[in-house]
Amino acid sequence: MGNKRLKRVVHVTFDMSIGGTEQVIYNLIQNTNPLKYDVSILCLDQVIGSFGVQLQKKGCQITALKRQPGFDISLIRKIRCHIKQDNIDVLHCHQYTPYVYGVLSAAFTPCKVIFTEHGRFYPDQRKLKRVFINPLLNLLTDHVTAISSATRDALVQFENFPKNKISVVYNGIDDAKYMLPQNSDLKACLGISKDAYVLGTVARLDSIKNQKMMIRALKIVLKNYPETFLIIVGDGPERKNLETFASELQVSSHVIFTGFREDTHFFYKIMDIFLLTSFSEGTAMTLLEAMASSLPCIATNVGGNPEIIKNNENGFVIPNDAEEILAEKINLMFVDKTMIKKMGKTGRKIFEENFTVKKMVRSYETMYNGAD
Repeated sequence: MGNKRLKRVVHVTFDMSIGGTEQVIYNLIQNTNPLKYDVSILCLDQVIGSFGVQLQKKGCQITALKRQPGFDISLIRKIRCHIKQDNIDVLHCHQYTPYVYGVLSAAFTPCKVIFTEHGRFYPDQRKLKRVFINPLLNLLTDHVTAISSATRDALVQFENFPKNKISVVYNGIDDAKYMLPQNSDLKACLGISKDAYVLGTVARLDSIKNQKMMIRALKIVLKNYPETFLIIVGDGPERKNLETFASELQVSSHVIFTGFREDTHFFYKIMDIFLLTSFSEGTAMTLLEAMASSLPCIATNVGGNPEIIKNNENGFVIPNDAEEILAEKINLMFVDKTMIKKMGKTGRKIFEENFTVKKMVRSYETMYNGAD
Protein backbone atom coordinates (compact mmCIF):
# COMPACT_ATOMS: atom_id res chain seq x y z
CA MET A 1 0.00 0.00 0.00
CA GLY A 2 2.90 2.41 0.79
CA ASN A 3 1.72 5.95 1.52
CA LYS A 4 -1.16 5.79 -0.92
CA ARG A 5 -4.37 6.69 0.90
CA LEU A 6 -7.70 4.97 0.33
CA LYS A 7 -9.89 6.53 -2.35
CA ARG A 8 -12.91 8.16 -0.68
CA VAL A 9 -16.25 7.34 -2.27
CA VAL A 10 -19.53 8.78 -0.97
CA HIS A 11 -22.90 7.37 -2.06
CA VAL A 12 -25.55 10.12 -2.20
CA THR A 13 -29.17 8.99 -1.86
CA PHE A 14 -32.53 10.00 -0.35
CA ASP A 15 -32.27 7.57 2.58
CA MET A 16 -31.40 3.93 3.29
CA SER A 17 -34.86 2.44 3.87
CA ILE A 18 -35.78 -0.94 2.33
CA GLY A 19 -35.95 -0.64 -1.46
CA GLY A 20 -34.21 -1.62 -4.70
CA THR A 21 -31.90 1.41 -4.94
CA GLU A 22 -31.00 1.12 -1.29
CA GLN A 23 -30.25 -2.59 -1.69
CA VAL A 24 -27.84 -1.79 -4.53
CA ILE A 25 -26.04 0.76 -2.32
CA TYR A 26 -26.01 -1.75 0.56
CA ASN A 27 -24.43 -4.39 -1.72
CA LEU A 28 -21.87 -1.88 -3.01
CA ILE A 29 -20.88 -0.83 0.51
CA GLN A 30 -20.54 -4.46 1.60
CA ASN A 31 -18.51 -5.58 -1.41
CA THR A 32 -16.35 -2.65 -2.55
CA ASN A 33 -12.69 -3.46 -1.86
CA PRO A 34 -11.88 -2.06 1.64
CA LEU A 35 -8.14 -2.10 0.88
CA LYS A 36 -8.65 0.45 -1.90
CA TYR A 37 -11.75 2.45 -1.00
CA ASP A 38 -13.18 4.22 2.02
CA VAL A 39 -16.95 4.22 1.36
CA SER A 40 -19.64 6.18 3.19
CA ILE A 41 -23.19 7.46 2.63
CA LEU A 42 -24.87 10.87 2.54
CA CYS A 43 -28.66 10.72 2.98
CA LEU A 44 -30.42 13.87 1.77
CA ASP A 45 -33.29 13.24 4.17
CA GLN A 46 -33.45 12.88 7.93
CA VAL A 47 -34.43 9.19 7.72
CA ILE A 48 -31.51 6.77 7.73
CA GLY A 49 -33.70 3.67 7.33
CA SER A 50 -33.21 0.01 8.25
CA PHE A 51 -30.52 -0.76 5.64
CA GLY A 52 -28.68 2.27 7.00
CA VAL A 53 -28.97 1.09 10.60
CA GLN A 54 -27.57 -2.34 9.60
CA LEU A 55 -24.61 -0.67 7.87
CA GLN A 56 -23.96 1.68 10.80
CA LYS A 57 -23.68 -1.35 13.08
CA LYS A 58 -20.96 -2.62 10.74
CA GLY A 59 -19.05 0.65 11.06
CA CYS A 60 -20.22 2.48 7.92
CA GLN A 61 -20.35 6.27 8.25
CA ILE A 62 -23.80 7.64 7.33
CA THR A 63 -24.67 11.34 7.47
CA ALA A 64 -28.31 12.52 7.29
CA LEU A 65 -28.62 16.05 5.92
CA LYS A 66 -32.25 16.92 6.83
CA ARG A 67 -33.31 18.30 3.44
CA GLN A 68 -35.86 21.13 3.65
CA PRO A 69 -39.02 21.24 1.46
CA GLY A 70 -38.63 22.67 -2.04
CA PHE A 71 -35.20 23.07 -3.63
CA ASP A 72 -32.89 23.33 -0.60
CA ILE A 73 -29.93 25.51 -1.65
CA SER A 74 -28.31 25.14 1.79
CA LEU A 75 -27.95 21.41 1.03
CA ILE A 76 -25.50 22.21 -1.78
CA ARG A 77 -23.33 24.13 0.67
CA LYS A 78 -23.45 21.25 3.20
CA ILE A 79 -22.44 18.63 0.61
CA ARG A 80 -19.69 20.91 -0.75
CA CYS A 81 -18.28 21.36 2.78
CA HIS A 82 -18.37 17.58 3.25
CA ILE A 83 -16.47 17.07 -0.05
CA LYS A 84 -13.76 19.58 0.92
CA GLN A 85 -13.38 18.69 4.60
CA ASP A 86 -13.22 14.93 3.99
CA ASN A 87 -11.22 15.12 0.73
CA ILE A 88 -13.88 13.14 -1.14
CA ASP A 89 -12.67 11.71 -4.47
CA VAL A 90 -15.95 10.39 -5.87
CA LEU A 91 -19.62 11.26 -5.34
CA HIS A 92 -21.74 8.34 -6.53
CA CYS A 93 -25.25 9.81 -6.81
CA HIS A 94 -28.23 7.47 -6.97
CA GLN A 95 -31.39 8.75 -8.73
CA TYR A 96 -32.02 12.16 -10.20
CA THR A 97 -32.62 14.49 -7.22
CA PRO A 98 -29.52 13.31 -5.27
CA TYR A 99 -27.60 13.69 -8.55
CA VAL A 100 -28.67 17.33 -9.03
CA TYR A 101 -27.59 18.22 -5.49
CA GLY A 102 -24.41 16.17 -5.82
CA VAL A 103 -23.24 17.51 -9.19
CA LEU A 104 -23.87 21.15 -8.21
CA SER A 105 -22.00 20.59 -4.92
CA ALA A 106 -18.97 19.01 -6.61
CA ALA A 107 -18.79 21.56 -9.46
CA PHE A 108 -15.26 23.01 -9.88
CA THR A 109 -13.78 20.78 -7.17
CA PRO A 110 -11.44 17.83 -7.88
CA CYS A 111 -14.27 15.47 -6.80
CA LYS A 112 -15.63 13.28 -9.62
CA VAL A 113 -19.36 12.60 -10.05
CA ILE A 114 -21.10 9.38 -11.08
CA PHE A 115 -24.86 9.41 -11.65
CA THR A 116 -26.80 6.12 -11.57
CA GLU A 117 -30.42 6.10 -12.73
CA HIS A 118 -32.24 3.23 -11.02
CA GLY A 119 -35.62 3.22 -12.76
CA ARG A 120 -38.38 5.36 -14.17
CA PHE A 121 -41.81 6.52 -13.08
CA TYR A 122 -44.83 5.14 -14.89
CA PRO A 123 -45.99 6.65 -17.17
CA ASP A 124 -42.72 8.35 -18.15
CA GLN A 125 -42.74 11.96 -19.33
CA ARG A 126 -40.47 14.69 -20.61
CA LYS A 127 -39.95 17.75 -18.38
CA LEU A 128 -38.88 20.84 -20.29
CA LYS A 129 -36.73 22.22 -17.45
CA ARG A 130 -34.70 18.98 -17.35
CA VAL A 131 -34.35 18.86 -21.13
CA PHE A 132 -32.51 22.20 -20.96
CA ILE A 133 -30.53 21.72 -17.73
CA ASN A 134 -29.35 18.09 -18.11
CA PRO A 135 -26.89 18.65 -21.00
CA LEU A 136 -25.24 21.32 -18.81
CA LEU A 137 -25.16 19.07 -15.72
CA ASN A 138 -23.77 16.30 -17.93
CA LEU A 139 -20.72 18.48 -18.70
CA LEU A 140 -19.90 18.39 -14.96
CA THR A 141 -20.46 14.61 -14.72
CA ASP A 142 -17.78 11.95 -15.19
CA HIS A 143 -20.03 8.91 -15.69
CA VAL A 144 -23.76 8.37 -16.22
CA THR A 145 -24.97 4.80 -15.71
CA ALA A 146 -28.35 3.11 -16.03
CA ILE A 147 -29.41 -0.23 -14.56
CA SER A 148 -30.90 -1.49 -17.83
CA SER A 149 -30.89 -0.61 -21.53
CA ALA A 150 -34.54 0.44 -21.17
CA THR A 151 -33.57 2.87 -18.38
CA ARG A 152 -30.70 4.20 -20.52
CA ASP A 153 -33.07 4.79 -23.44
CA ALA A 154 -35.47 6.67 -21.12
CA LEU A 155 -32.58 8.94 -20.01
CA VAL A 156 -31.95 9.76 -23.68
CA GLN A 157 -35.60 10.18 -24.68
CA PHE A 158 -37.02 11.96 -21.63
CA GLU A 159 -33.99 13.53 -19.93
CA ASN A 160 -31.88 14.64 -22.91
CA PHE A 161 -28.66 12.87 -21.84
CA PRO A 162 -26.39 11.88 -24.75
CA LYS A 163 -26.65 8.13 -25.39
CA ASN A 164 -22.93 7.65 -25.98
CA LYS A 165 -22.20 8.95 -22.44
CA ILE A 166 -24.40 6.38 -20.66
CA SER A 167 -23.13 2.95 -19.58
CA VAL A 168 -25.47 0.12 -18.64
CA VAL A 169 -24.45 -1.50 -15.35
CA TYR A 170 -26.87 -4.22 -14.30
CA ASN A 171 -27.70 -4.60 -10.64
CA GLY A 172 -26.01 -7.52 -8.93
CA ILE A 173 -26.80 -9.45 -5.78
CA ASP A 174 -24.82 -11.62 -3.38
CA ASP A 175 -26.28 -15.08 -3.84
CA ALA A 176 -24.89 -16.72 -0.67
CA LYS A 177 -28.22 -16.91 1.19
CA TYR A 178 -30.09 -18.09 -1.92
CA MET A 179 -27.86 -21.19 -1.89
CA LEU A 180 -28.88 -22.18 1.64
CA PRO A 181 -30.90 -25.39 2.10
CA GLN A 182 -34.68 -25.16 2.21
CA ASN A 183 -36.58 -24.55 5.46
CA SER A 184 -38.46 -27.85 5.42
CA ASP A 185 -41.22 -26.66 7.77
CA LEU A 186 -42.14 -23.49 5.86
CA LYS A 187 -44.72 -25.04 3.51
CA ALA A 188 -46.48 -26.78 6.40
CA CYS A 189 -46.39 -23.59 8.52
CA LEU A 190 -48.19 -21.76 5.70
CA GLY A 191 -50.83 -24.52 5.48
CA ILE A 192 -49.70 -25.69 2.03
CA SER A 193 -49.72 -29.43 1.33
CA LYS A 194 -46.45 -31.04 0.19
CA ASP A 195 -47.63 -31.71 -3.37
CA ALA A 196 -49.41 -28.39 -4.01
CA TYR A 197 -48.11 -25.99 -6.67
CA VAL A 198 -46.78 -22.68 -5.39
CA LEU A 199 -46.71 -19.44 -7.38
CA GLY A 200 -45.00 -16.56 -5.67
CA THR A 201 -43.86 -12.97 -5.75
CA VAL A 202 -41.72 -10.77 -3.50
CA ALA A 203 -42.50 -7.08 -3.85
CA ARG A 204 -43.84 -3.94 -2.25
CA LEU A 205 -47.63 -4.02 -2.33
CA ASP A 206 -48.10 -0.98 -4.51
CA SER A 207 -50.45 -0.35 -7.44
CA ILE A 208 -47.46 -0.05 -9.83
CA LYS A 209 -46.58 -3.69 -9.04
CA ASN A 210 -50.06 -4.76 -10.25
CA GLN A 211 -50.42 -7.86 -8.04
CA LYS A 212 -54.13 -7.90 -9.00
CA MET A 213 -53.09 -9.38 -12.35
CA MET A 214 -51.59 -12.47 -10.68
CA ILE A 215 -54.65 -12.91 -8.43
CA ARG A 216 -56.90 -12.85 -11.52
CA ALA A 217 -54.60 -15.37 -13.24
CA LEU A 218 -54.71 -17.62 -10.16
CA LYS A 219 -58.51 -17.83 -10.44
CA ILE A 220 -58.11 -19.17 -13.99
CA VAL A 221 -55.33 -21.62 -13.03
CA LEU A 222 -57.39 -23.06 -10.17
CA LYS A 223 -59.89 -24.50 -12.68
CA ASN A 224 -57.25 -26.99 -13.89
CA TYR A 225 -55.02 -27.10 -10.84
CA PRO A 226 -57.14 -26.66 -7.71
CA GLU A 227 -54.15 -27.41 -5.47
CA THR A 228 -52.32 -24.18 -6.35
CA PHE A 229 -51.33 -21.39 -3.95
CA LEU A 230 -50.08 -17.85 -4.52
CA ILE A 231 -47.68 -16.46 -1.92
CA ILE A 232 -47.36 -12.66 -1.87
CA VAL A 233 -44.33 -11.69 0.22
CA GLY A 234 -44.12 -8.01 1.18
CA ASP A 235 -46.17 -5.14 2.53
CA GLY A 236 -47.35 -1.76 1.35
CA PRO A 237 -50.30 0.58 0.80
CA GLU A 238 -52.21 -1.87 -1.47
CA ARG A 239 -52.36 -4.75 1.01
CA LYS A 240 -55.93 -4.20 2.17
CA ASN A 241 -57.17 -3.68 -1.40
CA LEU A 242 -55.46 -6.87 -2.56
CA GLU A 243 -56.92 -8.90 0.31
CA THR A 244 -60.39 -7.55 -0.52
CA PHE A 245 -59.82 -8.29 -4.22
CA ALA A 246 -58.83 -11.91 -3.50
CA SER A 247 -61.95 -12.25 -1.37
CA GLU A 248 -64.20 -10.83 -4.12
CA LEU A 249 -62.74 -13.34 -6.61
CA GLN A 250 -63.31 -16.10 -4.02
CA VAL A 251 -59.66 -17.19 -4.03
CA SER A 252 -58.71 -15.96 -0.53
CA SER A 253 -58.06 -19.50 0.71
CA HIS A 254 -55.40 -19.87 -2.01
CA VAL A 255 -53.63 -16.50 -1.55
CA ILE A 256 -51.18 -16.11 1.33
CA PHE A 257 -50.07 -12.62 2.36
CA THR A 258 -46.95 -12.95 4.53
CA GLY A 259 -46.40 -9.24 5.20
CA PHE A 260 -42.85 -7.85 5.32
CA ARG A 261 -40.22 -10.56 5.85
CA GLU A 262 -36.46 -10.36 6.20
CA ASP A 263 -36.07 -14.08 5.40
CA THR A 264 -37.43 -13.85 1.83
CA HIS A 265 -34.71 -16.26 0.61
CA PHE A 266 -36.57 -19.16 2.28
CA PHE A 267 -39.80 -18.32 0.44
CA TYR A 268 -38.17 -18.61 -2.99
CA LYS A 269 -37.25 -22.19 -2.05
CA ILE A 270 -40.88 -23.30 -1.82
CA MET A 271 -42.05 -21.58 -5.02
CA ASP A 272 -42.39 -23.42 -8.34
CA ILE A 273 -42.70 -20.27 -10.47
CA PHE A 274 -41.86 -16.64 -9.67
CA LEU A 275 -44.23 -13.93 -10.95
CA LEU A 276 -43.59 -10.22 -11.52
CA THR A 277 -46.51 -8.34 -13.07
CA SER A 278 -45.43 -4.70 -12.66
CA PHE A 279 -46.46 -1.83 -14.90
CA SER A 280 -42.88 -0.47 -14.60
CA GLU A 281 -39.47 -1.82 -13.51
CA GLY A 282 -35.78 -0.96 -13.75
CA THR A 283 -33.74 -4.05 -12.96
CA ALA A 284 -35.96 -5.88 -10.47
CA MET A 285 -33.83 -7.19 -7.61
CA THR A 286 -36.44 -9.85 -6.84
CA LEU A 287 -36.15 -11.28 -10.37
CA LEU A 288 -32.42 -11.66 -9.74
CA GLU A 289 -33.10 -13.30 -6.37
CA ALA A 290 -35.54 -15.73 -8.01
CA MET A 291 -32.97 -16.61 -10.68
CA ALA A 292 -30.27 -17.06 -8.03
CA SER A 293 -32.71 -19.52 -6.41
CA SER A 294 -33.02 -21.43 -9.74
CA LEU A 295 -36.65 -20.41 -10.26
CA PRO A 296 -38.30 -19.91 -13.65
CA CYS A 297 -39.88 -16.45 -13.92
CA ILE A 298 -42.88 -14.95 -15.70
CA ALA A 299 -42.62 -11.17 -15.95
CA THR A 300 -44.37 -8.35 -17.79
CA ASN A 301 -42.65 -6.81 -20.81
CA VAL A 302 -41.62 -3.56 -19.09
CA GLY A 303 -38.36 -1.77 -18.28
CA GLY A 304 -35.42 -4.11 -17.79
CA ASN A 305 -37.53 -7.30 -17.43
CA PRO A 306 -36.98 -8.55 -21.02
CA GLU A 307 -33.23 -8.00 -20.56
CA ILE A 308 -33.25 -10.38 -17.58
CA ILE A 309 -35.87 -12.92 -18.66
CA LYS A 310 -35.05 -14.52 -22.00
CA ASN A 311 -38.40 -15.60 -23.42
CA ASN A 312 -38.77 -19.41 -23.51
CA GLU A 313 -35.32 -19.85 -21.91
CA ASN A 314 -35.52 -18.96 -18.22
CA GLY A 315 -39.20 -18.03 -18.23
CA PHE A 316 -41.71 -15.98 -20.18
CA VAL A 317 -42.12 -12.29 -20.92
CA ILE A 318 -45.79 -11.39 -21.31
CA PRO A 319 -47.86 -8.23 -22.02
CA ASN A 320 -49.01 -5.89 -19.26
CA ASP A 321 -52.31 -6.63 -17.51
CA ALA A 322 -52.93 -9.87 -19.46
CA GLU A 323 -54.01 -12.42 -16.87
CA GLU A 324 -55.24 -14.93 -19.50
CA ILE A 325 -51.75 -15.12 -21.02
CA LEU A 326 -50.20 -15.35 -17.55
CA ALA A 327 -52.54 -18.23 -16.65
CA GLU A 328 -51.80 -19.92 -19.99
CA LYS A 329 -48.02 -19.82 -19.34
CA ILE A 330 -48.47 -21.13 -15.78
CA ASN A 331 -50.64 -24.01 -17.05
CA LEU A 332 -48.06 -24.78 -19.73
CA MET A 333 -45.36 -25.16 -17.07
CA PHE A 334 -47.57 -27.20 -14.76
CA VAL A 335 -48.35 -29.63 -17.62
CA ASP A 336 -44.62 -30.18 -18.22
CA LYS A 337 -42.76 -30.14 -14.89
CA THR A 338 -39.44 -30.68 -16.66
CA MET A 339 -39.86 -27.18 -18.14
CA ILE A 340 -39.91 -25.71 -14.61
CA LYS A 341 -36.61 -27.42 -13.74
CA LYS A 342 -34.94 -26.68 -17.06
CA MET A 343 -35.90 -22.99 -17.09
CA GLY A 344 -34.83 -22.63 -13.46
CA LYS A 345 -31.43 -24.09 -14.27
CA THR A 346 -31.01 -21.77 -17.28
CA GLY A 347 -32.00 -18.80 -15.09
CA ARG A 348 -29.32 -19.70 -12.56
CA LYS A 349 -26.73 -19.82 -15.38
CA ILE A 350 -27.83 -16.41 -16.76
CA PHE A 351 -27.64 -15.02 -13.21
CA GLU A 352 -24.08 -16.28 -12.71
CA GLU A 353 -22.97 -14.80 -16.03
CA ASN A 354 -24.56 -11.35 -15.70
CA PHE A 355 -26.02 -10.43 -12.32
CA THR A 356 -23.58 -11.27 -9.53
CA VAL A 357 -22.59 -8.61 -7.03
CA LYS A 358 -18.93 -9.12 -8.05
CA LYS A 359 -19.66 -8.15 -11.65
CA MET A 360 -21.59 -5.02 -10.59
CA VAL A 361 -18.90 -3.92 -8.11
CA ARG A 362 -16.13 -4.46 -10.67
CA SER A 363 -17.92 -2.14 -13.14
CA TYR A 364 -18.28 0.66 -10.58
CA GLU A 365 -14.75 0.22 -9.18
CA THR A 366 -13.42 0.74 -12.73
CA MET A 367 -15.23 4.11 -12.75
CA TYR A 368 -13.97 4.99 -9.25
CA ASN A 369 -10.43 4.17 -10.44
CA GLY A 370 -10.81 6.58 -13.33
CA ALA A 371 -11.02 9.31 -10.70
CA ASP A 372 -7.25 9.67 -10.31
